[in-house]
Amino acid sequence: MHPRWHVLSLLVLLLAGCEDGPPKPGPKERAEGYYIKGTTEYLQGNFEQALASFASMKELSPDDPRLPAALGEVYLSMGKLNEALAQFELALQRDPKRSTNWSRVGFIHAQLGHTEEAQSALRKALAIYPRDFNALEQLGELDLKRGEKDSAVKHFLLAADASPDAGKAPLVLRAAEVFIAAGRHAEALLMLGEWTGAKGVRDPSLLSALGDEQVRAGQLLPAAESYREAARQSPRDPTLWELVGEIYTRLDKPGDALAAYRESLRVKDRAIIHVAIARIHLGRGERETAEEELGKALETVSGSDVRELMELAELLSTLGRKPDALRILTNLSAEPDHARDVELQRRTAALARELKDEAVVRAACARLVGDGGTPKKCP
Repeated sequence: MHPRWHVLSLLVLLLAGCEDGPPKPGPKERAEGYYIKGTTEYLQGNFEQALASFASMKELSPDDPRLPAALGEVYLSMGKLNEALAQFELALQRDPKRSTNWSRVGFIHAQLGHTEEAQSALRKALAIYPRDFNALEQLGELDLKRGEKDSAVKHFLLAADASPDAGKAPLVLRAAEVFIAAGRHAEALLMLGEWTGAKGVRDPSLLSALGDEQVRAGQLLPAAESYREAARQSPRDPTLWELVGEIYTRLDKPGDALAAYRESLRVKDRAIIHVAIARIHLGRGERETAEEELGKALETVSGSDVRELMELAELLSTLGRKPDALRILTNLSAEPDHARDVELQRRTAALARELKDEAVVRAACARLVGDGGTPKKCP
């Protein structure tokens, strides 16, 4: 046969074999596709679409052991606890050695108030996998409900140790909150110092909490360093630099305080920081610079922050603008939300009396009542 005809014959045979195109995926491959699609939709928060994809998967592969757990996760995220529980219990029937299934069952029972069932399931999860941080965290929450604070702290810290790095700080902070709420500040300080130090979890939330406890313990310079590092890691939070500035002001380090306050202003221009800077300049005898800062404070005042307005009023009073200060205090003290603020009413009444505004004195004094409605002494 001529070579050309031989090639043509081969082409005919090849084309004949390709008439039907590539083979279509079978039920197993299609089910896997729906599983991947449903998982992706779940992770994107498209829960209804995820349920639809898993329903299509179920039609093709009803006995797939992954399916009940996948459905359970979707229902759990939707807040449908009973539906989620039913799916995870089915998942346990198909895969009883998967610790996450036991952990989810325990979590759901805890949310439903079934304490004994929750504890049983969570302990089974930990028997399979002792570093199941979700199970450890939930046991800590159950401990707290029973008032077992030490056990709660133990479980939260075990969970933190087992957790991925991104989840460690919230769990350590949860443990610290237990100690702080119980007035056990020394233990909270020691624990926070260990986790931010030897254990290396230099998270801004932990560093800020550590700074709070260091201030409480009178450790001002270490607190300033804790807040400073937290501030560097939280570039959108101006309050951390403000705390650094306040500490240096208390330590009579005006240069360091001014540097910290300027860092706070770089994050957000706020009246309360200009007030703090003005006070430093007044302490140095630099009245003109203090008045410039007062002008900046008046330009940036929000009008909704009580502390800011009270600090601004005090600075106005110090700089000889007492009528302006009284206007701020009068408006603030007359707001219903602040009617029970004893300190605000006292300061308003005292300044009004000094300026001989008896109407404001009477109004502020009328609001000076205690928790039981008992009148308090008016300045």
